[in-house]
Amino acid sequence: MSAVAVRRLVVAVYVLGIAGMIVSSIADNTGAALTFGLVTAVAVLCAIVATAVSGRPDEEQAARVEAGVQELVAAGADEGAVRRLVSEAVRLGKSR
Repeated sequence: MSAVAVRRLVVAVYVLGIAGMIVSSIADNTGAALTFGLVTAVAVLCAIVATAVSGRPDEEQAARVEAGVQELVAAGADEGAVRRLVSEAVRLGKSR
């Protein structure tokens, strides 16, 4: 599961958890409110971990790719086609 998918799932858990805490509090059910709060807290930790392990882009590698694109364009390749190919390669890499 990608980091983006984890974040989306966590946001859904936030919304449901907060709603659950509110409804449980109104119903005077402190045990359920506490349970929803703990589940929401665990979701926050999952979001933190997903962000931490997703990594940051390598600026040197990005510069090398851009230089390669510029070389291909200078050699006569269609810039749009080269950039689409690079985008597809990035999507392929992220899907693994």
